[in-house]
Amino acid sequence: MADTVDAPVVPIRDAATIVLVRDTQTDTPRVLMGQRGAGAVFMPSKYVFPGGAVDPSDAHVTLGRPLPEQEVRRLAQLPVTETAPSPQTMAAAALRELWEESGLMLGCPGDWPGNIAPDWADFAKAGLLPAADGLRFLFRAVTPKGRPRRFDARFFLADASGVAGDLDDFSRATDELSHLHWIELAEARKLDLPFITEVVLAEAEAILREGGQESVPFFDNSGAESIFRRIA
Repeated sequence: MADTVDAPVVPIRDAATIVLVRDTQTDTPRVLMGQRGAGAVFMPSKYVFPGGAVDPSDAHVTLGRPLPEQEVRRLAQLPVTETAPSPQTMAAAALRELWEESGLMLGCPGDWPGNIAPDWADFAKAGLLPAADGLRFLFRAVTPKGRPRRFDARFFLADASGVAGDLDDFSRATDELSHLHWIELAEARKLDLPFITEVVLAEAEAILREGGQESVPFFDNSGAESIFRRIA
């Protein structure tokens, strides 16, 4: 009998993503999406929202406007690991990823205290501090076992009216996402999307249409069984 080789243990990394929406007061709100590269290890060629793993430097960022208390309380619930970042750190990561992958800054005027991490140098040059007061904790999902990379991803909904500068100027974006564009929510469903992105889109559309959200959906795949939870 051949020896059984255990599958490698893939660590779960904390991550943050922004679902940035414009024209929210109209019947046809549009969401910002881009396409991952065909050679990407995780979700190749799929259309996704700007987002990625939390960096250690995100914990040392001063937010010009912090997350609202309700979002802080919800984000602090049900930690998967003992080293889960603080809610404000998750918000900083989401804002940084939006900047890196789209070139758009959600910020407010302010001076940076102390040393400035390289990832935030352009914010400082623009005279802006990252602003998290417009972020709404929308969704959470842990990547199932068996994937090459696993994340404990928190999705934030944000209105693009808080962006400083031209909403259509993606010239300062990195090359992590291609085909960056604003697309109506209904049309976005027709793109090549990961399953979880489809679910998040539906949740965002429901909130924009109905206005309320009593609890945050959480697809928890951190344990032996997949569990659907609600974060009150």
